[in-house]
Amino acid sequence: MAGLRGEIERAGLDTLAGRPAPRGRVLLVAGRPGTGRTALAEAFAAELAASGDYPDGLLTARLTEPGGTPVTVERAARELLAQLGVAAPAGGGDEDLADLLRETLDTRSAVLLLDDIAGAEQLAELVPEHRACVVVAVAGGPLTKVPDVRPCVLGGLDRPNAIRLLERGAGPVRITVDPGAADHLAEICGDLPAALKLTAGWLALHPDHTLVDAVRGFAAGAERLPSPEGDAASDPAELPLRRAFGLVHAALPAQAARLLRLLALAPGGLVDDHVAAALAGAPIGVARTLLDDFVAFGLLHAADPGGPPGVGPGYRVPGCLAPLLSGLLEAEERPGEVLLARARMLERTVRQLRACLATTEPAGSPAARWLSELPRALRFESPKAAARWLDARLPALLAAARLAVDDGELDTLARRVVAALTRALIAHRGTEEAAPELYRLHELVLGVAERQGLTREQAAALLNLGDLDVRTGRLAGALTRYRAALEVARGEGDAADPLAVGRTLESIGGTYAELNDWQRAADWYGRAVALAQTRDDLAAEARLQGRIGAVLSYDGQLEEALRAWRAAASAHRRCGDAHAYARALTEAARVMEYAGQYEESERTGREALRLAAGTGDQRLQAALRMRLADTADRLGRTDTAAVHRAVAEQILAAPEEPPHTPGAERDSSGPPEGNTCETQTKRRHD
Repeated sequence: MAGLRGEIERAGLDTLAGRPAPRGRVLLVAGRPGTGRTALAEAFAAELAASGDYPDGLLTARLTEPGGTPVTVERAARELLAQLGVAAPAGGGDEDLADLLRETLDTRSAVLLLDDIAGAEQLAELVPEHRACVVVAVAGGPLTKVPDVRPCVLGGLDRPNAIRLLERGAGPVRITVDPGAADHLAEICGDLPAALKLTAGWLALHPDHTLVDAVRGFAAGAERLPSPEGDAASDPAELPLRRAFGLVHAALPAQAARLLRLLALAPGGLVDDHVAAALAGAPIGVARTLLDDFVAFGLLHAADPGGPPGVGPGYRVPGCLAPLLSGLLEAEERPGEVLLARARMLERTVRQLRACLATTEPAGSPAARWLSELPRALRFESPKAAARWLDARLPALLAAARLAVDDGELDTLARRVVAALTRALIAHRGTEEAAPELYRLHELVLGVAERQGLTREQAAALLNLGDLDVRTGRLAGALTRYRAALEVARGEGDAADPLAVGRTLESIGGTYAELNDWQRAADWYGRAVALAQTRDDLAAEARLQGRIGAVLSYDGQLEEALRAWRAAASAHRRCGDAHAYARALTEAARVMEYAGQYEESERTGREALRLAAGTGDQRLQAALRMRLADTADRLGRTDTAAVHRAVAEQILAAPEEPPHTPGAERDSSGPPEGNTCETQTKRRHD
């Protein structure tokens, strides 16, 4: 700690060379797993954040999965941005999110704790570009490609402190009675904190055993574990931790030992009572007791001791033990039992997510009745409590969805997990706020659908991804998604999905409209109209004709636009939708005015006003009155224009909200951007 504090004050190499420091200071805590590198980094980062020098606090991210897979820069940056309260765009890539993170940190002063860094390139993408921030990095060795990094290399503890750590489990009497055995035990533990803490846990579990007994059991500890593979097989530095873990595992009761092995399946290495109970097939109370014991023995770490109220405690599998647990699981458990445990965990996750969603349903609904019949441990007291749980457990839930999809053996459960998580996020956060998570979930759905040959789900996932790409301005990417969806939806035989084809054609048209490519937009809308006509879908035909009329108005093709609006009005009339019929006539009247057909525009506008009066939509009537006033001015009928404006102003000044037809405000027969269409077209023709 003292060395790290000194590095904060020491001038960097750029400063000594007379150059301005281009990047934030990076302090590296390097050491093998089990040296306490994460604990030291966490303590130091917390001290810095509490000092007041970094008012934006502490930001944390883990850059390696428990299985050793590096976390993408995009995921790490998104996690850090979320802690800063900054919404990251859905579907953004590594470069986009890294740039946004650096841009955000340009105006902040924070401490970044980046744990389990897999490589220098991974870290370099996340380092802020100014000195008001400091990065505390944790890695297994030096990061030579990161400029001006200050390493603090950890090995074992000094012997007195190593013995003091053993004393936590052995008690002072056993240490005092046999100091030589205590010294020897610390030595064969390599003075490594993780090995010492595991051995102390064994001593606490066996108060009648001497330190000599611990030494004997420790020597045989590695033999109780499956032989390691790769570099670990010939690495003597791995031996102390393996022996200590083997000593503790062999001493656990059968039920506890089995649960410990199954924790290798915990999503993202994150565990709570429900995950443990489902994996072991045991009651919640039993699982909670076993988890508390594991924490006491050093087999688990508390992940969120200061978590939100009403959310149970969470635990994390130490990174140094994850490979040992995975090896034990593969050696000791049959594949069928492992698959069953994973299925139980995913099924419990689905039930929790359904309960989380059910809290948003009204009292007396089927979902609310289902929720009331669940065991107390699975129920939530209120929507707020469910939302807190969803926020606290979201990293583990997303990890569960990823692992379920990657596994490939439980695709049905994987689809249920993704669907339940999607619905819960939308219910509690809304589509816009949950868009980043929804994007990744739709990608997971796409992976399962492609693997299983589920063409309808594949098309739906591609469409959803395209929609999210449009919202974030990635229009080229959206077109790629939509074209892929169109190819899948067209399919052959029973695989064809006309509804998805129609929606895709309309989405492609809308994307070209966003690109201001009006002719292509009209062409794709026209293809969608033809499909709607073959299906006798009048509502879709009316909506799409309105889209065509809007984009052609933008393009100045007024004759064709008028033809499309008249077709839309006719379709709405045949559907019996008076409100949409009136709106379509309103747009037709507008196009006639732009084309100089003032008499015809006035007649059509009066017909639209008559229809609007029948719907009770006062706002639409006011808009029509204003349009008729403009047309009357052009015809030289100033008195008529004044009457229309006076009535319109009276309607708009009314204190009460005028009645309107439900759904009228989102009627899609009008132009894509409402008044924007009118303004742009007027500039071309007035």
